[in-house]
Amino acid sequence: MYRFLLTPRWWGINLFVVLAIPFCVFMGTWQLGRFEDRVQTHDAAEKQPAPGTRPAKPIDELLPVDTVTSGRPATATGRYADQFLVPGRKLDDRSGFYVLDMLRTDSGKALPVVRGWLPGEPGRTPVPAAPTGKVTVTGDLQASETAGTTGVETTGGLPDGQLGMISAASLINLVPYDVYDAWVTLQDTGAGELRPVPAAAAQGTGLDLKAFQNLGYTGEWFVFAGFVLFMWFRLVRREAEAARDLQLGLVEEAAAAAPEAASGTRPEKEAEPGKDTVGTGTGTGTGLA
Repeated sequence: MYRFLLTPRWWGINLFVVLAIPFCVFMGTWQLGRFEDRVQTHDAAEKQPAPGTRPAKPIDELLPVDTVTSGRPATATGRYADQFLVPGRKLDDRSGFYVLDMLRTDSGKALPVVRGWLPGEPGRTPVPAAPTGKVTVTGDLQASETAGTTGVETTGGLPDGQLGMISAASLINLVPYDVYDAWVTLQDTGAGELRPVPAAAAQGTGLDLKAFQNLGYTGEWFVFAGFVLFMWFRLVRREAEAARDLQLGLVEEAAAAAPEAASGTRPEKEAEPGKDTVGTGTGTGTGLA
């Protein structure tokens, strides 16, 4: 009854099932591992002291920015140079923009410094001037923004002096000097109009939407594995029932169709009584020429 499992068609089906189920289980396990890693990272971050409470260190000692150094107070000494306004940024549900100044250090490399946030629109709201002369700043270290960062403007077409994304990749084309692949946000703005921009948590350290997406994908992959196995059993059962019915003679049409399908020919239609089987005529045949 189950000899059909050895046919070429079923060899293909069986091979697909044998490969699909382990693949689904592997992908589900991998997604579950990603979720567990995020949970462990979140727990580790919760046990550590707040980054802003740690002692400040020179910017060069904290790079590259990772989950440990993100948010740490960093110090740098230099002179303010170019200024950019970063539109489309919200603070306490109010629309406004960041005031970003490039601090050129003694090494010649510049550090993007967000001196604060202002409500309104860039170009229409007065911006306090940056301090002149040599200064030393202390701000919370942040990684360069990406296209997925909240508030980032990636459509382009901004006026001169405005910046959509705070990153070395976007700034390197706007200034004639090297830029640190990081930025700092000052908590002491030094001006009454500017409001400090709080440091954002490092990416991948919290139970955010991506973490629960990994958990959801885990369930989906295991469901796919179960669905493949269910459909295989369903197809086997249907094929076995059809083979049994043929053996018992319960399905004559199927029994006749099987050899037809195997040979690729159709049986000739039996001649009806009184019909001439020669030629295309329909007259009553007498068997005479």
